[in-house]
Amino acid sequence: MMMAAMILLMSTALPLTANAEEGVTYKKRELRAVWIATVANIDWPSKKGLTAEEQKQEFIKLLDDVKSMGMNAVVVQVKPTADAFYPSEYGPWSEYLTGTQGKDPGYDPLAFMVEEAHKRNLEFHAWFNPYRITMNSTDINTLSADHPARKHPDWVVPYGKQLYYNPGIPEARKFIEDGILEVVRKYDIDAVHMDDYFYPYKIAGQEFPDQPTYEKYGKDLFDSIDDWRRDNVNTLVREINQSIKAVKPYVKFGISPFGVWRNIADDPTGSNTTAGQTNYDDLYADTRTWIQNGYVDYITPQIYWNIGFEPAAYDVLLDWWVKETIGHPVHLYIGQAAYKIDNNFVPAWSDPEEYVRQINLNHQYDTVKGSIHFSLKDLNRNPLGIKDRLTNDVYKHPALIPTMPWLDHTPPKKPKLRKVVKKENGNELSIEDHQLNSDTAYYAVYRFDGKHRGDIGNAENLLDTVRKTGGSQKYVDESAEKGKTYTYVITALDRLHNESGFTRSVTIN
Repeated sequence: MMMAAMILLMSTALPLTANAEEGVTYKKRELRAVWIATVANIDWPSKKGLTAEEQKQEFIKLLDDVKSMGMNAVVVQVKPTADAFYPSEYGPWSEYLTGTQGKDPGYDPLAFMVEEAHKRNLEFHAWFNPYRITMNSTDINTLSADHPARKHPDWVVPYGKQLYYNPGIPEARKFIEDGILEVVRKYDIDAVHMDDYFYPYKIAGQEFPDQPTYEKYGKDLFDSIDDWRRDNVNTLVREINQSIKAVKPYVKFGISPFGVWRNIADDPTGSNTTAGQTNYDDLYADTRTWIQNGYVDYITPQIYWNIGFEPAAYDVLLDWWVKETIGHPVHLYIGQAAYKIDNNFVPAWSDPEEYVRQINLNHQYDTVKGSIHFSLKDLNRNPLGIKDRLTNDVYKHPALIPTMPWLDHTPPKKPKLRKVVKKENGNELSIEDHQLNSDTAYYAVYRFDGKHRGDIGNAENLLDTVRKTGGSQKYVDESAEKGKTYTYVITALDRLHNESGFTRSVTIN
């Protein structure tokens, strides 16, 4: 995720097509997500070997932090190094849980995480790294005895200090796809997510060792090994999406690639950048093909540079990705570099307004549907007060996740708001929704000052969202001020965020 920080060189930023100095604007619908990385215990668990209860309490605290910042989704790494945070037929238990690869932690972390996220009405995106097997070793014997890589050493290639599944071997690709489908079938996830690690970032002077594989599988079909490698990744992406939709059509598929597709020097349709490595030429991730052919439901380029940074300016790349995705059935979210805030080596990142300016700039493009922040620990550090700014300003009003009409566009029927009564801890709303075969997943609660209903399209009138738990349930507005008059309405939303009409208004003095 942080390779983008290492990109070098020189270019000139295009003039802004939107004003980064505009004040905060609020959107009723935008994805507000955060990556929770498990590899090397970056975000969770805080260290190897914690008890199951300690791990659970840590994760609950993280979800509460996410919710308090106004977020509505988490992207959790569940397969960081060909291992698993759940009992799997396609990989051993992750060492980042117990300290020993293959050791059962005593519970199912993924089932627990999904349940706790949904309790807080947070979407859960299960994050997979498809090819990576190790982080700092090329010795296959260091893997657990039950590791599939040890059973299929012919699928494995070393590169640098790591081992990878060879993307060019069809059986290895099928194994990776089946491992992802295992999770889609068994768990109530909302999305499958992959990041920027496809073919590994290139190491100077070292060629990825797949020439024999190319000669066996690709030489007769492709003029160059580069075209063959891109096709391998395209095939993986296409087949994963098709397989997901065949099992659960409502589960989204998203990828967060490196922030630069191609530099303009290599392709006149590329971005006005001079990045040292690019998706197309170095990682063999042809994002344009994915977007134009509907292989993904969302794409989240990691634009991990500041506004005006000459080699790869945030504003230049934002505008490029907007134009790249316009007119296609795909959501564009932006990967935001929270880990760079308060970087003493880059003056722009020492400016407390840089990060906020980036989100404000996003808001000026209708095509930009939200952000994913890397990573949660960096926001929780609150560098330059960014956690406070998100909580109290940028994300102070909740937001609904944008709809994907190409997956589903039919809203659920509206629920009933029976009554609102005063309680010691706030105003209690009684919600009823006994409809048979209802696909309602949660409710949106709108509150208006005074005796009249206002505009539910105004983001500032959305008070909260609450997960559906049954045919009748209560919701308490704990922020209601004594002595004030409020009017409430409720809507129902399905898991793809299609919204019903609103209920009758109920006013309480």
